[in-house]
Amino acid sequence: MTNNNQQHTIAQHWAMQFTSTPRCIRLVRTLVDKSLLRWGYGREDIDRMVLVCSELATNAVRHGHRRGHRFEVRLSDEGATCLVEVSDALSRRLPRLMETSDEDEHGRFQLVSALAKEMGHRARNPIGKTVWARLALVTPEEETRA
Repeated sequence: MTNNNQQHTIAQHWAMQFTSTPRCIRLVRTLVDKSLLRWGYGREDIDRMVLVCSELATNAVRHGHRRGHRFEVRLSDEGATCLVEVSDALSRRLPRLMETSDEDEHGRFQLVSALAKEMGHRARNPIGKTVWARLALVTPEEETRA
């Protein structure tokens, strides 16, 4: 049996590749939700991370689609934070923040930036890029990881 302190130090990771189609975004949300729930995250944290994964995956499908290639979503539990990474296989053209209104359905990196403690991107070898966001957990640990 593992106590809370030991469980906290065990790194948890989850990754999956998806077909680069809009239909897969729903599957991303469902699987991320289930993984974080299994890890013991609180509902508020899960909802924020699912939203961030959905936005980054949607961007990968819209702007990183390459026929015959998949995009990948990765989660890494880092204790007080969770790292979300979405990689595509298009090019190394980096994402950019765009001015948007509440009615826009694209250019939502401002939303991700507002929810994340930090975010960034890096080139992916041999092709593509990874966009990442690190989210601080807001639900008290003793409630979620009991």
